[in-house]
Amino acid sequence: MPETVVHLVRHGQVENPRRVLYGRLPGYHLSRRGQAQAELLAGYFADAPLAAVVASPLERAQQTATPIAAAHGLEVRTDLRLIETSNIFEGVAGNVAWYILRHPRIWWHLRDLRSPSWGERNVDTVERVHAAVAEARDEFAGGQVVLVSHQAPIWVARLAFERRSLAHLPERRNCALASVTTLRFDGEELRGVTYAEPAAAALLGLEPGSDRAGS
Repeated sequence: MPETVVHLVRHGQVENPRRVLYGRLPGYHLSRRGQAQAELLAGYFADAPLAAVVASPLERAQQTATPIAAAHGLEVRTDLRLIETSNIFEGVAGNVAWYILRHPRIWWHLRDLRSPSWGERNVDTVERVHAAVAEARDEFAGGQVVLVSHQAPIWVARLAFERRSLAHLPERRNCALASVTTLRFDGEELRGVTYAEPAAAALLGLEPGSDRAGS
């Protein structure tokens, strides 16, 4: 049987002038450069025989998925399992470190990097993302599928696929905006993981107030 390929795509840059840690909050859309990234991703996948495009329900993921799907005459499917992780800092604007210093009541939530203790557990994120990947792999065996999600879910899913520790610092995630983490399967067996940033050029010369580290 031909290999099955699942592409985990992170959404593009978000319009976020107040630098809010938006998490699962609604209403955060792609910026102009994020839209350009989505178009570059559509070009990147133009020659791939995509069987489906599936996305997190959040606006930024849906907007990233739309041009990819349209180029193949596909409708974007929505899968809640691809949604961003939840955390206690959702809605905080500006400097998070300063916010933490001014709110000692939340210090207890920072006690454990491994879980992490400030939001959805890594093991729970892995379980739901791996389930979404497995379903896509089985439904479209021998084909290629794009799953559009968010930085943390993609990164911890990759760590688990590569049998690495799930404990990590967020700033060390190798999962840039509009990046593509590709999983190649032979049946149910993972044969390899590759990583690409086909839309990175769209972020050159970031505008003041843009979202540099969206999730």
